[in-house]
Amino acid sequence: METTGPSQTAARNAHHGSESRGHDAETPGPGSASGTSDTIACQKALPRCLDLLIRNARQAADQDGTIARAIAAWREGEKAGPEIEIRPTRILMQDTAGIAALVDLAALRDFAAESGTPPDRVEPEVPIDLVIDHSVSVDKAGSSDALESNLRLEFSRNAERYTFFRWAEKAFQTLNIVPPGNGICHQINLEQLANVVVPGRNGAPLPELLIGTDSHTTMVNALGVLGWGVGGIEAEAVALGQTLSIRLPDVTAIHITGKREPGISATDIALTLTATLRELDVVGHIVEVFGPALDELPLADRATLANMAPEYGATSTLFPVDDETLSYLRRNGRTPSQIRDAEKFARDSGLWRNDDRDRIYSRVVEFDLASVQPTVTGPGRPHLANTPGAIALHYSPSHDPKQTVPPVGIGPGVVAIASITSCTNTANPDLMIAAGLACRKARMLGLMPRHWVKTSFSPGSRATATLLEQTRLQVDMDALGFHVTGFGCMTCVGNSGQLKPEMEAYLDAGGSDACAVLSGNRNFEYRIHNRIADNYLMSPARVVLSALAGTMAFDPATEPLGSAPDGTPIHAHDILPSDDEVEQFKRAARLNGSRGQTRVSNALWDALPAPDGSRFSWADASAAIRRPPFFNREKPSLPPEILDARPLLVLGDNVTTDHISPIGRITAESPAGRWLKSANAVELESYGACRGNHEVMMRGTFAHPGLRNALAGERTGPWTSIAGKDGLVDIFEAAEHYAAIQVPLVVFAGANYGMGSARDWAAKGTMLLGVRAVIAESFERIHRANLAGVGVLPLQLPPETKCASLEIRKDTTVTLRGLGGTRSTGMPVTMTVDTPGMASVIITLTLRLDTAREVAVAEEGGLFAIARDLALNTGAPLTRD
Repeated sequence: METTGPSQTAARNAHHGSESRGHDAETPGPGSASGTSDTIACQKALPRCLDLLIRNARQAADQDGTIARAIAAWREGEKAGPEIEIRPTRILMQDTAGIAALVDLAALRDFAAESGTPPDRVEPEVPIDLVIDHSVSVDKAGSSDALESNLRLEFSRNAERYTFFRWAEKAFQTLNIVPPGNGICHQINLEQLANVVVPGRNGAPLPELLIGTDSHTTMVNALGVLGWGVGGIEAEAVALGQTLSIRLPDVTAIHITGKREPGISATDIALTLTATLRELDVVGHIVEVFGPALDELPLADRATLANMAPEYGATSTLFPVDDETLSYLRRNGRTPSQIRDAEKFARDSGLWRNDDRDRIYSRVVEFDLASVQPTVTGPGRPHLANTPGAIALHYSPSHDPKQTVPPVGIGPGVVAIASITSCTNTANPDLMIAAGLACRKARMLGLMPRHWVKTSFSPGSRATATLLEQTRLQVDMDALGFHVTGFGCMTCVGNSGQLKPEMEAYLDAGGSDACAVLSGNRNFEYRIHNRIADNYLMSPARVVLSALAGTMAFDPATEPLGSAPDGTPIHAHDILPSDDEVEQFKRAARLNGSRGQTRVSNALWDALPAPDGSRFSWADASAAIRRPPFFNREKPSLPPEILDARPLLVLGDNVTTDHISPIGRITAESPAGRWLKSANAVELESYGACRGNHEVMMRGTFAHPGLRNALAGERTGPWTSIAGKDGLVDIFEAAEHYAAIQVPLVVFAGANYGMGSARDWAAKGTMLLGVRAVIAESFERIHRANLAGVGVLPLQLPPETKCASLEIRKDTTVTLRGLGGTRSTGMPVTMTVDTPGMASVIITLTLRLDTAREVAVAEEGGLFAIARDLALNTGAPLTRD
């Protein structure tokens, strides 16, 4: 498929210190008039994000000397400067990652009690906000009772899990739970929970620094709050008192200019920026936004861009604080004193947008809003930017764009799901008003979604639903089948429910190229539905348009959607509202007032039992909640060598955590399904409902239907081959076979291994399968850190070596040497690859333990061993270099 990107977006390098990073000394940094000498560079202020990290570090530990050396190293462009310790002020969790973390904490209380330590000593030292948002499914859609029906089904399926949450809410004093039916954690965080500053040591203002167990924690960066996603295991260690150890990262600045063309939405900008920055490789960077075009981006638009940071690989995307930020906080219920404190801190610290300090960045990227075109991304990756016309041509290369009506049958490119969902866009009032107005216009013109399209609307918060109810736009959305189905992630995380019967019949008959369209942030193959590989991201209004067309083999720029009763063609421009129409509607509806809304409880939540006691009462027969084995295992050690390991998988580029971590429905014939059947728990249909059960999760690791493993030939799915045996076996069965004969396992992969969500089970499951190392061309940040945290070695191939060139077979053996002795960050490891009939291959790998903290964690036996020591009050903060 042809891909297109922004035609006028370019990167430019800004001078940075001694230019040791290879920056262009002829191009001054943002705000600089001229001159590129080291003296001038050293006088420049640090990026705002680094200032926030340093302010936190000064209160986290006595480390002024280390901080000074870290700043000097960063200015000189050193990649291996000293690490500083930071202490997050708050932890954000969603329920599927949160339950895994809380189950671990409950098991730690058991371990403490069994070791003679009071169990309630295991108490998070950092406040945790947990929003239950990932468990509701679109079982019912297109009807007025969908919301109530789906909520009841959610509670019936998750009664055990929710009872556990009720216990945890009482047992842990620093845990705050937002009940089901309120919205998505990132939108709730933005609207209700986050503050720019919090009280620090001795009452001094401290910038809020947030970590979350979901990669889209970055959405809060729109408020000037620095936050990012981490693994659940790392969050547990922080909750128990460990600091985070980091090096000051590269900072890429986005100099945003120009004015968007009419009809260009915040979604178009976010998807274009995602494609741009993924191509420029900002993995591990913090992105910082500045420039005159911030006037063109209201807070909700900034949130849309910040939310997408994981999709382009950045740790965070920070916006400055300005009057728009304060106005948003005011509209959403922050107190006058909170707003005054935020403004004073921002002005005093330089976080304020119009602060005139001359700042230094690692790199500056020019981004012209005028260059953004209508954008749809996919299929399968959120950075694959396309025009709608290019997608139409892909599905129907011989299609005549001059015909008077689009294709009406079910065929290649057919839209099976059209969902307005995800915090990314439902947090944005302008985008939601545009979608509502598109529904109103379609209704007036007599257009309806095609009968095979499953339509749904899952707001990210009740504030969004209230907005549409008050403006009567929800009536129009209901008329087109976009009824509210629930307040949660739903379709965006694969909880999309059954397809329409006619679509199921099409797929059963061998139909292919069915599509899902959604206003989300992730579109990995089979993520949205386990029968759909082609998924596309677009604005909410374009989701409506796609539902009306019923096919992606349709170019909205040239082709009509249908005809009016008098035969007049109806085109996309007749449906999509203009920017002026949206603004006029907002003024007429007087939507500039307060939108603040507190969370709500519900009778189903209140009626659940809330067990007492400092320890949880595990039920041996439970398939949803089981005591995990991580703290009763013998403390592992980092071996000096790994001998004669076998490959479990050989994977390609861009393997996501969706491919690794159990996600979606559990099939009856899978190892997880068979285990559930043996436990008489067949009603648990999804891996999300079993996140507290290691038996199910380890059996579902690498169980993705679209997994492509070279050891399985052309067959996709959870299959591999075993040395000395014919045929293919399930990956879990292969792992069991090798465990029985005590053979260690490795996984090979291409570039960008571990893209996507911050799924700690992607690392936990890999560990439980007996994988000792993952050998890849490159890693995404969060998953690499998660692997290191559980003791699976992330090993990187040299730049000139491609995974495919190693020709790994099922009978290949792999030996890793050089892991002993004095260990350090980025240390070399020698890999010997032996395959019968081929010459031995010896390659020097890089052990991707990137910080001294990660090395220390590995030597201590991993984060679980450290948490076990902390539970016994014998652990101490890990030391730096």
